[in-house]
Amino acid sequence: MDLQKHAQPQDSAPRVSELRASDADRDRVADILREALAEGRLTADEHAERVEGVLHAKTVGELEVFIRDLPAAHQRPAAPAYTPVPPRPAPGAIPAEADANVVAVFSSAVRRGRWRAGRRLHAYSVFGSVEIDLSEAIFEYQQVVIKAVSVFGDVQIRVPENVSLRGTGGGVLGNFEVDTLDSVEPDAPVVYVDGWAVLGNVEARPKRGRRVADILDRVQDKVDRKLRKHLDR
Repeated sequence: MDLQKHAQPQDSAPRVSELRASDADRDRVADILREALAEGRLTADEHAERVEGVLHAKTVGELEVFIRDLPAAHQRPAAPAYTPVPPRPAPGAIPAEADANVVAVFSSAVRRGRWRAGRRLHAYSVFGSVEIDLSEAIFEYQQVVIKAVSVFGDVQIRVPENVSLRGTGGGVLGNFEVDTLDSVEPDAPVVYVDGWAVLGNVEARPKRGRRVADILDRVQDKVDRKLRKHLDR
């Protein structure tokens, strides 16, 4: 036994600056740069140059270079990053009857664009494919339940990035996959995907770059009301 070899210390874990940067890391830095441009801390040329560098950065350390001279990079968030997701609707709280059905039998069916999501949506795919895109949908209710059943078929569900997403289900020789998502908006819609994949596929995940505009509008309305109240004093 080589005692000297075993006595050597193990390689230490990589530092944070050496970790590979994620899309969320790049978005965070890009937001800081955008705010710096709006505040006049950066010129348009400087902003464009730094954003270009952010897009090509490979590690967290490389990203930090572009914001190390900006105050926002050294601030700590004063509140938790996420708000609790509302509890799952109690049985009977949401009608069992669907507001809409999307069915594909040896065919394909698509629901996308500007449409009203309702409280319950059923999707059935039998030797077919179903696509449900909520990225531009109008959410009239905070909680939306989607029942997805795939038999030798495929059901793809896409949601905006600023909603919460939950899933309950499974697969029988198939794939049932729901990417858990937590919104930072306290009144954001919550999409629950329930179902089964029998020799088929059911997937639900956020659609990058898409956000529910009406949530942001409601937040802006609150800001505007506070501003008007302040000016009226």
